[in-house]
Amino acid sequence: MRISGFTFIRNGTLLGYPYLQSLASILPLVDEMVINVGTSRDDTLERIESLSDPKIRIIRSEWNDRMAERGFVYAQQKMIAQYNCGGDWAFYLEGDEVLHESDLPVIRAAMQRHLDNPAVEALAFDFLHFYGVPTQLAVSPAWYRREVRVIRNTLRTFAPDGLFWMVMDRHRMGRYPRAAMSGAKIYHYGHVRRVEAMRRKHELVSRYWNHPPPSFPDYGDIDPQALAPFRGTHPAVMADWLAEQAETDFRINPSYRPSRREHKHRLAMRLERWFGWDLSKKHFKPVAG
Repeated sequence: MRISGFTFIRNGTLLGYPYLQSLASILPLVDEMVINVGTSRDDTLERIESLSDPKIRIIRSEWNDRMAERGFVYAQQKMIAQYNCGGDWAFYLEGDEVLHESDLPVIRAAMQRHLDNPAVEALAFDFLHFYGVPTQLAVSPAWYRREVRVIRNTLRTFAPDGLFWMVMDRHRMGRYPRAAMSGAKIYHYGHVRRVEAMRRKHELVSRYWNHPPPSFPDYGDIDPQALAPFRGTHPAVMADWLAEQAETDFRINPSYRPSRREHKHRLAMRLERWFGWDLSKKHFKPVAG
């Protein structure tokens, strides 16, 4: 069994991504790591080159800054990296996503177990979305709780955006992949970077979504019922980043009023507690595994 890892990144240092920690977390698992590095305004390329790991293969790309259609430029860059993968499985990890070292044997075992089972086209992961500070999670159905990050590399796939895959069937129509749960977690740190880094991100990436830069004063404009404490342990590779780069000051804005959408999520969470449902969005068809 051969495992390819892949990702894309641009301005990773400027925008406060823990991209080096993300790479460090996946490298022990994969046989190759394909990294599509967009032309940046910082030292992202140089930092990745300094890793000097023989598993790493760097592709340099230019982004189409005129592509403002719902984040499709991310789909383009994701697939550039994936189309250069040669493994049986292709593992996509974003620059703010990290694997826990204790989960690596679990992931490898799941890949091996399903390698010869064509009914399993992908592996899905439970997600931990840290919000505001590293001791807090966003848990409402607004945040996807499970998502595919490993895809069988012999499928005809494409990405409508940077987040998920579609499989092209024999009628050339797209459908979600059939996925078994991996038994592992993805630790997502995109919403605990320092406030100033998050503001820079909002200003720079809004061009790809065809709308003006959104206002981001701080993390406090959120429904407190959407949050829960994190009681686990962070991946070991994140220790320095969390100490130096993560936000430390979080306070709910006392004048903030939950939106209509957040009130709907409150109702959804009550239904989930009462009936044991999961009403979050899934971009895959669950299969037993």
